[in-house]
Amino acid sequence: MKLLESKINTTLLLVISTITIGTLGYILLSGFSFVDALYMTVITVTTVGFGEVQPFTPEEKIFTIFLILSSITVFGYAISSFSEYLVSGRLFEHFKHRKVEKQISRLKGHTIVCGYGRNGKQAILKLKNYNKDFVVVEYDKEMSELLDSEELLNINGDATLDETLLRAGIMNAAYLITALPSDANNLFVVLTASQLNRNCKIISRASNETSYSKLKIAGADNVIMPDKLGGDHMASLVTTPDVIEFVDRLTIEGETTANLEEIYVDDLPKKYIGKTILDLDLRRQTGCTVIGFRNPDRDYIINPEASTVLVRKAHLIVLGRPEQIIKLRELF
Repeated sequence: MKLLESKINTTLLLVISTITIGTLGYILLSGFSFVDALYMTVITVTTVGFGEVQPFTPEEKIFTIFLILSSITVFGYAISSFSEYLVSGRLFEHFKHRKVEKQISRLKGHTIVCGYGRNGKQAILKLKNYNKDFVVVEYDKEMSELLDSEELLNINGDATLDETLLRAGIMNAAYLITALPSDANNLFVVLTASQLNRNCKIISRASNETSYSKLKIAGADNVIMPDKLGGDHMASLVTTPDVIEFVDRLTIEGETTANLEEIYVDDLPKKYIGKTILDLDLRRQTGCTVIGFRNPDRDYIINPEASTVLVRKAHLIVLGRPEQIIKLRELF
């Protein structure tokens, strides 16, 4: 990409320089006006064969020879560079990346997923099931090409660098998930993202317990330790197997098997703001049940009372069968 832009810029600079030198040369040597000098330069470098504005002196002829030879060299270089990129496919790749970056620039409130490993793939699957906009940042070129084949928006680059996150739209992102295999790299991503966009909620993966506090200090809102969660889950299958199996069935595997949904109170019709859960009457309208309430202070209430007031910046956690959840999404 950078090499391509470098060669294009070099070619443009050489062409502009040739035309500028030719125009100035004819003005100084022949006393031509700017238009006549530019005309002579253009017909000379393009070798179209039109006549001179006036007969040339020996000095002007030598300058014209120099200009013709220079222009042949410059245009030969331009054709060679263009042919190289056309044959290698890098020109197509350049325009493809430009198209992707334009799509990303139009996103608002999207999620950036850093790393297309096991955890990154699971995160992407969940986001796809919820129809959430996301951009993947992947360092490995082959993985990036795989994402292209699956028509997933992605940036091939180092997620620890400012410019890569900027290309991924960090300034307009609502969430960032960093699932890189190295805790050190995740720490760099968290530091970079928190500095670029303080309003972006950052969720980081961690392998070692010692990294937990460092990631939180760096700016991560949540730190997930997959190995620890996996061990706890396996032990729970021994101690409370039926409870865990029931909870697993609530895990969203796809659009048709969703059992849990989150409702942001601010997204409800204005008539419900300041009313109670009872006034919302979700059970009658959709068949769903409110099983959780998160107030603006981020305190969670399990199985809230029907008299709980719906205030702004609060969230409702709703339980229902897949068809009930679909109906709930249609209403709200």
